[in-house]
Amino acid sequence: MSDLIDSNDLRDDSGADAAAAPTHAAPADAGASRGAELATIFADTGTLAQAIPGYRPRASQHKMAEAVADAIAQNDSVIVEAGTGTGKTYAYLVPAMLWGGKVILSTGTKNLQDQLFLRDIPTVRHALNVPVSVALLKGRANYVCHYHLERAQAGGRLASRQDAAWLREIGRFIKETATGDKAELASVPENAPVWQMVTSTRDNCLGSECPYYKDCFVMRARKEAQQADVVVVNHHLFFADVVLRDTGMAELLPTANTVIFDEAHQLPETATLFFGETLSTSQLLEIARDTVAEGLSHARDAVDWVALAAPLERATRDLRLAFSKDNARLALGQIEADRRIAEPFKETLDALDTALSDFVEMLESQAERAESLQQCHRRALELANKLAAWRADAAPAPQPQGEGEGEDRAAPAVAAGPETVRWVEVFSHTVQLHRTPLSIAPIFTRQRDGQPRAWVFTSATLSVKGNFTHYAAQLGLDKDRSLTLPSPFDYANQGLLYVPRDMPAPQSPQFTDAVVQAALPLIEAAGGRTFLLCTTLRAVQRASDLLYDAFAERGLDLPLLVQGQASRTELLDRFRELGNAVLVGSQSFWEGVDVRGEALSLVIIDKLPFAPPDDPVLAARMEVLQKKGLSPFAVHQLPHAVITLKQGAGRLIRSESDRGVLAIFDMRLVEKPYGRQIWQSLPPFTRTREAATVVRFLESLRGPAKASVEAPAETGAEDPGAD
Repeated sequence: MSDLIDSNDLRDDSGADAAAAPTHAAPADAGASRGAELATIFADTGTLAQAIPGYRPRASQHKMAEAVADAIAQNDSVIVEAGTGTGKTYAYLVPAMLWGGKVILSTGTKNLQDQLFLRDIPTVRHALNVPVSVALLKGRANYVCHYHLERAQAGGRLASRQDAAWLREIGRFIKETATGDKAELASVPENAPVWQMVTSTRDNCLGSECPYYKDCFVMRARKEAQQADVVVVNHHLFFADVVLRDTGMAELLPTANTVIFDEAHQLPETATLFFGETLSTSQLLEIARDTVAEGLSHARDAVDWVALAAPLERATRDLRLAFSKDNARLALGQIEADRRIAEPFKETLDALDTALSDFVEMLESQAERAESLQQCHRRALELANKLAAWRADAAPAPQPQGEGEGEDRAAPAVAAGPETVRWVEVFSHTVQLHRTPLSIAPIFTRQRDGQPRAWVFTSATLSVKGNFTHYAAQLGLDKDRSLTLPSPFDYANQGLLYVPRDMPAPQSPQFTDAVVQAALPLIEAAGGRTFLLCTTLRAVQRASDLLYDAFAERGLDLPLLVQGQASRTELLDRFRELGNAVLVGSQSFWEGVDVRGEALSLVIIDKLPFAPPDDPVLAARMEVLQKKGLSPFAVHQLPHAVITLKQGAGRLIRSESDRGVLAIFDMRLVEKPYGRQIWQSLPPFTRTREAATVVRFLESLRGPAKASVEAPAETGAEDPGAD
């Protein structure tokens, strides 16, 4: 195709399918008043410009603020796709703080939660000079638990001296902190095993029976959230409450006037996760261990606790041994069709069912000995019901209601019957039994059909070439209540889109090797400063191995950072500090990553991110679409891949001064009929297929021209609100 070779601006036809801004029947005088106030706030000499150094007005930001304000006024829903640099955070915060009433603001990650709470919201609140109270609410695993900290300190069950040192630090921290939020204790890594020992879960929280209930950081955070005007949560927390009613949201949502989802492209996957049901062998082993520990503490002489738990532990481990492969995702139909798996799976599942039933019955007779044993009994009964429901593909029976805070056990939202798919996920040490709804739209629609309120969904990646049909259908939204806003960036001059010639097919065994060979001249020309984003972990490992060898052969002194070597945060910090590194990563680096300035000049994507067709949930959804006479590829697979690809592409240009190359090494972008639809959904970079053109451009970024490319301040002070 020649379309990708010429450098004509893609914007001529890429917005043809974009929906118009939503219109509302608000009273003319009220709408005019809001419009006038927003115009004053977002003007080049307006409220924000006067209060925030470096603020620059953007037409798209102002339009988005008007759309959000209209949705709030009408208790309506609106979908807003705002290109990178629009400043969508300020665009929704201003109307939310002025007219939103009680606002729940849900973000994609805890890091973004902290950024909003610590930086963006205080900035806008100060600029507007409004007396808005704000609270930050996270899941209970983020708060130190007095009770479990005391148990850990007394129990001495520590795996290493490092854990002991971290435990001492946490002990000092709990005496000084006002929130108990582990994010405040940077000296103990977020993924340190000791955190699991000093935080509570929904299962092991004692609620109002806890001796430290009045001092509980979780309860304190929930109380502050109930009293605040704006509450910042994350998507996992929001949807966990819909199913579990254990996050404090149960008290918040009924009082909310406005709900805003930032990074809303994550919602379908997150909601699917929580609207489904999962039972893992880890949960079963944990309840066995906890029961033994509590029994020995409170009723040592009542029964032989170790013997009580042994059959359950044995049956649980046998279930994992029924599968010979690791990292497998198998639909129930696949298991039943393979006799080598089907027979041992059924036998071990029967044995587990019997062992768990016996465990629940024996534990019931001892439950009155202590509150913690009663809790173990409730947990075991819940797991038994989940197992029975999975085997019968029916909704679990409602669980008994506890008296304490956090003990409300709402029945899961997932429906029974043909609208769900049962599947098994096998890890090295764990098996998970999943039951997933094929569509979350009816469930999410029921959640929104309660009290009238405004719902705002925003992200930089929600549409396919301006069309919101796929995204809206997943959540049961009206695709016509949507708005596409362009980025203020000059993509045609700031970057190149490069698709090389003569690459093997993506399914070829030699594909990753060819990617690395084609990438090496570009990486060398860029002086490192590269993201290599792969669609699989296997490709990450292969590509990093090849790059290690190639750098040594070519004498390239470029740091190589690989996903899995350290946490994502650590790798990104090192990438920024080094200034000439190459980072190889998979899905977790495709989104939510912000590297501005010279540290990142080249983003390479190995192949188009189509979901694997053997994924059990995807396969079931495709079958349903086929039965309806629809094309699964056109209706589901292609739109999903486009939105994911847009996220990966969005890592490159993060500010008006950034320049760089987006290289996609998948020939389908050029050779397949659907390729045009894909690249027209990407930012309108200048396009080329010539490696020499890319090398010259990258080398120019390291020459005299680089003096004009200044990295913005890490805090975003150079261009506030330009997310």
